[in-house]
Amino acid sequence: MDEVMKVPVLVADDHGLVRDALAAFLGGVDDIEVVGMARDGEEAVALALERRPRVVVMDVSMPRMDGVEATRRIMHALPDTRVVILTGLADRERAEEAMRAGAVAYVLKDRDATEIFDAILRAAETTW
Repeated sequence: MDEVMKVPVLVADDHGLVRDALAAFLGGVDDIEVVGMARDGEEAVALALERRPRVVVMDVSMPRMDGVEATRRIMHALPDTRVVILTGLADRERAEEAMRAGAVAYVLKDRDATEIFDAILRAAETTW
């Protein structure tokens, strides 16, 4: 029997409740394995370099280093990693900035869980 490869995902959000809830939700999905959780952009970059996730779910507004700069650094070091920005900010300028930094998707936190899940799986399948 073939073992199904799970998509390794890193969750980065400075709000503990959001981070924990998202990790719990994703951890319950058969196709996904949460390989780490970061509280800020610096920790997200360090964990990404250490654990090499296929997808990073990244908040935009975080302390020490925002999600846009963290995305830029992750994409520079790990170009095969995909970043999905997950934010409560419906700010077109920040969305465009995140996409220029290398994110492949920008999803608002008020979306259904299935939309977030679908964005992660689409990102995992994306190749440059």
